[in-house]
Amino acid sequence: MTEYKATLNLPNTSFAMKANLAQREPQMLKTWQASKLYEAIRAARQGAKPFILHDGPPYANGNIHIGHAVNKILKDFIVKSKTLAGFDAPYVPGWDCHGLPIENNVEKKKGKAGAKLSFADFRKACRDYAAKQVEGQKSDFVRLGVLGEWNNPYLTMDYQMEADTVRALGEIAQQGHLVRGFKPVHWSVVGGSALAEAEVEYQEKTSIAIDVRFAFADQAFAASTFGADANLPISLVIWTTTPWTLPANQAVSLNAELEYALVSVDLGQGTEAVVIANDMVDAVMQRYGVESYSVLGTASGQTLEHAKLNHPFYDKQVPVILGDHVTTEAGTGAVHTAPDHGVDDFNVGKRYGIETLNLVGPDGVYSEATPLFAGEHVYKVDQQVIAVLEEKGALVRQKSFQHSYPHCWRTKTPLIFRATPQWFISMSAKNLKQQALDAIKGVQWIPDWGQSRIEGMVEQSPDWCVSRQRTWGVPITLFVHKQTQDLHPNTAELIEQVALQIEQDGIEAWFELEPASLLGDEADQYMKVTDTLDVWFDSGVTHYSVLKQREYLGWPADLYLEGSDQHRGWFQSSLKTAVAIDGKAPYKQVLTHGFTVDADGRKMSKSLGNVVSPQEICNQYGADILRLWVASTDYRGEITVSDEIVKRIADSYRRIRNTARFLLANLAGFEPSQAVEFDDMLALDQWAVARAADVQASITEAFEQYQFHSIYQTIHNFCSVDLGGFYLDIIKDRQYTLKTDSLARRSAQTALYHIIQALVRWLAPICSFTAQEIWEAIPEAQITEGEWVFTQTWYALPEGQPRLNDAFWAQVQAVKAQVNRLLEQARKDKVIGASLAAEVVLYCQPELKAALQQLGDELRFVTITSTATLADWDETQGVATELPELRVAVTASDAEKCERCWHYRDDVGSHAQHPSLCGRCIENIEGEGETRQFA
Repeated sequence: MTEYKATLNLPNTSFAMKANLAQREPQMLKTWQASKLYEAIRAARQGAKPFILHDGPPYANGNIHIGHAVNKILKDFIVKSKTLAGFDAPYVPGWDCHGLPIENNVEKKKGKAGAKLSFADFRKACRDYAAKQVEGQKSDFVRLGVLGEWNNPYLTMDYQMEADTVRALGEIAQQGHLVRGFKPVHWSVVGGSALAEAEVEYQEKTSIAIDVRFAFADQAFAASTFGADANLPISLVIWTTTPWTLPANQAVSLNAELEYALVSVDLGQGTEAVVIANDMVDAVMQRYGVESYSVLGTASGQTLEHAKLNHPFYDKQVPVILGDHVTTEAGTGAVHTAPDHGVDDFNVGKRYGIETLNLVGPDGVYSEATPLFAGEHVYKVDQQVIAVLEEKGALVRQKSFQHSYPHCWRTKTPLIFRATPQWFISMSAKNLKQQALDAIKGVQWIPDWGQSRIEGMVEQSPDWCVSRQRTWGVPITLFVHKQTQDLHPNTAELIEQVALQIEQDGIEAWFELEPASLLGDEADQYMKVTDTLDVWFDSGVTHYSVLKQREYLGWPADLYLEGSDQHRGWFQSSLKTAVAIDGKAPYKQVLTHGFTVDADGRKMSKSLGNVVSPQEICNQYGADILRLWVASTDYRGEITVSDEIVKRIADSYRRIRNTARFLLANLAGFEPSQAVEFDDMLALDQWAVARAADVQASITEAFEQYQFHSIYQTIHNFCSVDLGGFYLDIIKDRQYTLKTDSLARRSAQTALYHIIQALVRWLAPICSFTAQEIWEAIPEAQITEGEWVFTQTWYALPEGQPRLNDAFWAQVQAVKAQVNRLLEQARKDKVIGASLAAEVVLYCQPELKAALQQLGDELRFVTITSTATLADWDETQGVATELPELRVAVTASDAEKCERCWHYRDDVGSHAQHPSLCGRCIENIEGEGETRQFA
């Protein structure tokens, strides 16, 4: 064989079989950065129609996790695919840089603001800490192959952005949406600050539920109202899960429309009469473990309005008031009312002129003005309250139970409701809620259930509390009149003056500002607001501070893409602020993805030991494997990841890589100028190119619809079934053994060239490192089309009508699959070795035989056997297949094996000059070469 090896067209390529992604990718990144790849992409699309994906900022704290990686990779898929579709698709990454977690970390290392550090030094330490976190996360995101404006990202702590955040607040105030109010808000006693709805998460908590007697001050009135004798002590019984709020009790609320029963019962203190909602009597008595009781009379809630009750442990009376928030879903139908500690309580109290008491400080400790409980912390006082109730004879029942309870999403500690003066974006003052609901309808939500999800959240959303009592945050740069509490009449002009100073010196400019420098003689009449803005406001107004401020971006964005939790977070804060400023949504499309879970559906947790780190995947397998895994998932639901899943994806990657390598290796010696026109190509090559065109059409449509898992499946199936399992298998003989410049061989190379040109672009958004590696190995691609695959557009595959259509080749594929199965069985049975050692006879029904006859003698190249003979259908011959119209007989060839092409041919040994070759090989070496029409 040695003497004939030089006559073969052996494959050759610089594209390595072994990926070595973990080692190769970092080197490629250095090249990309040194060559300014991102800038080259932007230059290539200058003047094209823009597509703007606005990046939701991750928080600048801690290492990135697998969820971060999924998010950034999905965004990169879209940006790169839009670039390939011809759009100018800049990507500006961003970070959220203010807020409590950063403060907490700085406090741990350097101490509290105002204690060990001045407030100014503390803010500087926070800025330095956030900057360090940004650099660490940025490095990890870049390692994932995500291309973007990494040298000029947006940071909410940049002076310009801080100034523009202040300007956005001014715009909202100017539109009349910003109001100052005194009402209960979610309050973090650990963080010492109010929280917005988006900062609240619900976790399981063990609480104590208690039933408490409120005795009627006028027993005779109570008895007569129910038409009963006044010979039993009468109480109204409430049920609460927050015993600590009872010191702030100022009323008991009933529902005017409900009927209440006066129940005679012994609850451990002798026979007494208690008032409970009539529909709940049986359930409440069962809960108390009481079997014997009787209803003495009933009355509507309306008739009890203004009745006086004795507070259960203070020497004061509280009224019965009426509210629609009282239901029969739980408790007793009577609600303990403390306007300091509940929104419904606050609202119903306001209608009755009941003010707050302000007994609980920002640290959760009762003030000195609180009888019995002064200096106690609300987290620890429940048992003391219960002890006092028992002592006073007011406790009916207590029971511990677990329930879902609001916690701070940062500190993970339970929250309380606490009435404080705060700044709110009102959802009702200027009809902002309805405007937001209307704007939602003009957005495409992907998946479509996102629309009903955010509609429900906006519909239920209270006024947005945007003020925080923090040190590290964008200040609320307002001046409020000390007497009237009104904003300064020149607020808009003052905010702009402050913003100009913040542009120069950052938020410190406000904290150091002397009011007289702006207000002059009026300074004594106004107080400077010292609160900071909710960090969700910072990120929520990036449509204003980023999209509107960078001229190469645009407003509204074409797409926002984040996790499904952001319907209550960034999607909502962006929507509300945009509608408040501009009257419309800041995005045209909103796409959401699910959360990552392990193979058992559990969330990632260090304590469970099921965390899969993106850094570890990159170090072990390479970023392209991580990216391919993201593409393989249906991100709309929970996204499952495990070591086993990653290994399977690595196997899939090898199939795709090996396919690309085969295509490239068989382009050795080919130049694009040698490409064969479509009409002159062999029938099988025509089919392969047309099949690639069909695949490309489905892939580009899937990219347009963000269906990445469909793209992954389509590419994988094309490589493994259409190419690896059929086309590439068949053309090996033609590629290796025919004359180098023969039409048949150049036809195959032309098909391979077109396919690799298309495939490399399909892969570019997903397996970016591999795609660029392929690009560099395609003949003349970098010379004639450019250095980077990422600056290309979708490949224009040749158009034409194949001589034999897709249905024909689908039939051939089915036949080949059955022949392969029987050849494999013959190998197992030791009948043959390689498939070329076999001769096959195909017994066909007439229609199938007529179709296959079109291939003539070239059928053997399709079956990859030394002979392939068609015969009429005979149920007694051959072996049945899964195709009812086909039976196949496999026998070992008696002919000699050609040393060059390995076919077993009768004429081997009959040629004096080349005794070890078949006539076909001699023709391909010395003659004009064999002619092929089909395969």
